[in-house]
Amino acid sequence: MRDKRIDLPLSDLANGAIQEKLDYELNKVFDNIHDLNTKAQDKRGVTIKLEFKPDENRQTVSVDSSFTTKLANVEGVSTIVLTGKDLVSGNVEAKELKSSIPGQTYFDNDGTLNTDTGEPIDVIEAEEKRKNIINLQERGN
Repeated sequence: MRDKRIDLPLSDLANGAIQEKLDYELNKVFDNIHDLNTKAQDKRGVTIKLEFKPDENRQTVSVDSSFTTKLANVEGVSTIVLTGKDLVSGNVEAKELKSSIPGQTYFDNDGTLNTDTGEPIDVIEAEEKRKNIINLQERGN
């Protein structure tokens, strides 16, 4: 049996450093495959580029490697934001709509009744009651 004319196993090049880099990139690919925030069917890839630069005598060749990894993009997430001006202060406000319809209340997983922006109604009602309490012992100035 004849020996190979070109004997450059990838796993042995640069004392195994190229194989280590490939293994590192493959770990990133498989982590991305198992990331539930990406599309399962999207293609991933690792490209290894080997560049060969011979000396003037063509006896020694410098080999440089580079890796390009293409992963699936993380899918975006959408939400709805309610915005408007506060009637008292005039400040612009924005809050995420937590219920499916503006103005609709809903129960969260704990059974708490919330506004459409996720604020507990009992907390809001308690604050309103505190604002309307009149202290009869206060003296006018």
